[in-house]
Amino acid sequence: MGKIQLLSEHIANQIAAGEVVERPSSVVKELVENSVDAESTRIDVTIEEGGLQLIRVSDNGTGMALEDCELAFQRHATSKIATSKDLFSIRTLGFRGEALPSIASVSRLECVTSSANDGLGRKISIEGGTIRTVEETAASRGTEVTVRDLFYNTPARLKYMKTIQTELGHISDYMYRLALAHPGIAFSLKHNGNMLLQTLGNGDLLQVIAGIYGTAIGKQMLPIQADSLDYTITGFVAKPEMTRANRGGISTIVNGRYVRNFALNQALLQGYHTLLPINRFPVAVLQIGMDPALVDVNVHPSKLEVRFSKEAELTALIESEVKRLFGRQVLIPTGNKPSAPKGAYIQEQLDLTRTIEPQTPITPANPVVAKAPVVSDELDSPRVQIKESLASYKSEQKPDYEPAARTAEPKSWSPPVEVQRSTSSTGGSYSSRSSSPSNNTYSSVASNPRSVSIQQQRRTNEAFMDLLPSNQENEAPKLPAFPRLDPIGQMHGTYLIAQNEEGLYLIDQHAAHERINYEYYYERFGNPAEASQELLVPITLEFTPSEAGIISERLSLFEQAGVFMEAFGGNTFLVRAHPHWFPSGEEKGIVEEMCEWVLSEKKAVDIAKLREKAAIMCSCKASIKANQGLSVLEMETLIDRLAGCRNPYTCPHGRPIVVSFTTYELEKMFKRVM
Repeated sequence: MGKIQLLSEHIANQIAAGEVVERPSSVVKELVENSVDAESTRIDVTIEEGGLQLIRVSDNGTGMALEDCELAFQRHATSKIATSKDLFSIRTLGFRGEALPSIASVSRLECVTSSANDGLGRKISIEGGTIRTVEETAASRGTEVTVRDLFYNTPARLKYMKTIQTELGHISDYMYRLALAHPGIAFSLKHNGNMLLQTLGNGDLLQVIAGIYGTAIGKQMLPIQADSLDYTITGFVAKPEMTRANRGGISTIVNGRYVRNFALNQALLQGYHTLLPINRFPVAVLQIGMDPALVDVNVHPSKLEVRFSKEAELTALIESEVKRLFGRQVLIPTGNKPSAPKGAYIQEQLDLTRTIEPQTPITPANPVVAKAPVVSDELDSPRVQIKESLASYKSEQKPDYEPAARTAEPKSWSPPVEVQRSTSSTGGSYSSRSSSPSNNTYSSVASNPRSVSIQQQRRTNEAFMDLLPSNQENEAPKLPAFPRLDPIGQMHGTYLIAQNEEGLYLIDQHAAHERINYEYYYERFGNPAEASQELLVPITLEFTPSEAGIISERLSLFEQAGVFMEAFGGNTFLVRAHPHWFPSGEEKGIVEEMCEWVLSEKKAVDIAKLREKAAIMCSCKASIKANQGLSVLEMETLIDRLAGCRNPYTCPHGRPIVVSFTTYELEKMFKRVM
């Protein structure tokens, strides 16, 4: 006699419930998605005790016809698809027809629905998957589903439910995502009588973001919009200063459906690139529209995971648009700007506003930044160029406490000097002159008893400026330009204090120098092999047997980064050559860190990422540290070079470089504005 038998409908529904109804939030998800599919403009959700005791979802949608009320609770009964072809053009949130029968099989359910405005409807009561009553009742247009005593007949499932707050967190999180996906629907969520969410349904996504994450984050959101042949992207992304400790602030919505997709999240993070601190994540809401044929939503029972046909094109579009968005922003963090009260008294003050000339474009025709012909690596090095620029200060001395009055010079990587090649027959000499030697506003040494000697000042400047690279091949910074800043001092040997007509600025000198060095080394790593120099004494590195095997297989990667290594027997390797512009004294440490990063990558190593990691390592080790005093000239040089960076707002690790305090904020602190 055969052993195979067909399961009863009741048991089949309970098994399906184990896939579809994992917890109370699953019930809320399925019911609310049905309400969205019913073209509702208002959806109200009421829960008690984390949803285990009561879940009620009511809407003003199309409702169900009287003859469909019972059929809707049969397994695989749906109005969303009719043929297999419909699976490739799904435009609704629900489509399988498993949700209602699965929920009804593990709870006491009551459904009241009406598809007309005549006040007549139908009520059906189901307990444990068995229909108890079906009757006509008075009802307004729409549907209301009430679920009580969830998992009352499956104690094993009930036993493994988490605390009420945990279950409530899952429910509220999904309701927040759905509200972000459909700002045109008015949502409300109540728990034990307390209102947790209420949106207006006026289609204003930014208003929904502010209602969920707070007005402080809402004010820091930037709109994003992009189009391609296959995709349309709209939404908002937060400025880099607004971050979270996890990815919970990222909401990716595809055709009105909230989804979780690692590739899309990574594309967004790559768009931020070095703007985010380590282990910090942004707040972002991306609404992606596409042809339903390009996405498969039928890959997971909860429909939270999807598969894209052209994922590479979509991720590239997201990354490029986020980068382009931040490239147009001035990303200097500032405090909340208090609004001026009506009738406020503002103390009279002198008008110190200065007119700032526009930035001069960096072109080969501009003699201030034109690159001199290369004679030798030594003469063309940034150190020599900067030292030559200091030679023009033979009879000048700048006090270390007096602010400088700078002329409006082009912001660039190069020093504000004109470098010209001599016409002598030797062809190897250079001359430099100051761009404005006559505009000296500094006090003389004799009139300032605090001044140090010219020779001592110059030695300090040269030692510092030896560390500042001057990348003349960089393109001009894109607008908006970095603000013009005048240094006025230094705090704790760590933070530069600067000012302009807008207010006060604090600059982290180490982070600023890191950014300058990072962009310098990143450009140099573009052609590292050409700059490699053979070492008289090779660097010796030792690894474990397993590590040595991995390094042996990936030696070609190091060569593409300008580091030439070879096996020396056993687990030992010799570094025969590396780029000559590696920070002096840090060569071995940089190569070791490159090896550690290569070993940590389990999959294929991206050479672009290896070069970027190496550039970050070099920039960190070559940068000035905290508690290092700088003169005003050194501060000016650092700020000028920072202004010439492509991204002068964060260091390679994502920490902010500049923080501003507006004049109005300072006046509020000192009660000058009442």
